[in-house]
Amino acid sequence: MCPSLEWPSHGRVRSRHVRDHRLICADFGWIIVPQTVNVIRKFFGKSDSGGRCVRLRFADCVLDTEARELRREGVPRELSPKAFQLLELLLASRPRAVAKPVIHERLWPDTFVSDGSLARLASEVRAAIGDDARHPRLVRTLHGHGYAFSGTAAVDPADTVPRPAPCRLVWGERQIPLLEGENLLGRGSEAAVRIDLGRVSRLHARIVVEGERARLEDLGSKNGTFLRGARLEGPADLADGDEIGVGTVVLLFRTAHGDSTTETGTFR
Repeated sequence: MCPSLEWPSHGRVRSRHVRDHRLICADFGWIIVPQTVNVIRKFFGKSDSGGRCVRLRFADCVLDTEARELRREGVPRELSPKAFQLLELLLASRPRAVAKPVIHERLWPDTFVSDGSLARLASEVRAAIGDDARHPRLVRTLHGHGYAFSGTAAVDPADTVPRPAPCRLVWGERQIPLLEGENLLGRGSEAAVRIDLGRVSRLHARIVVEGERARLEDLGSKNGTFLRGARLEGPADLADGDEIGVGTVVLLFRTAHGDSTTETGTFR
């Protein structure tokens, strides 16, 4: 018989069962295997997409991840530690939605709590940033899935300017330097690599650079992102000479040690 653990009476979750090294929560219908838990921890284990502490500005708010402070209209706003973590996670993952299992693993590792606890945190975040659950501008609820930050956020001008990364993209005759942290690819004006073509989504993909490492990720684009000729199914590390397909465009990823004379085809 599987051992079980009792949880506080204020939550909807009554027990957790451990079977074959899997964590099973019957109330949610989730089965999270250790490999998945490790991936979640690895991917969301840093304070922001570039691994740096930054000040992010959105609407009339500034979130300082180093000082652990939220300001709205210049006035500090109270947030519990868990609510701060939730807001930080949603901002770091924007514009992607974050599923409930991922949020639970980040906020309550190895512990299952009720949906009600997460909903209360979302309400706390909305109250602090001046958002409305009925007509959300910033934090959107995806019923049955999770939450997403749907507003526009940018590094506060007072923060450190992102440093150039030791890598770049080659698009035909163009050399496009990448920066430390997040580099968006898409049709939108906020994209660092703007590709204004019909088969390209507004926010199509992103390349996250952390030191010598660069990681490519599709952002739920309609037509997909391709790496080395195969459709991307999840975040993947980039190596010098990799071809990245976005719509009909092929971009060549080069590192500081790569051959700067090599070019990529513009269309495919």
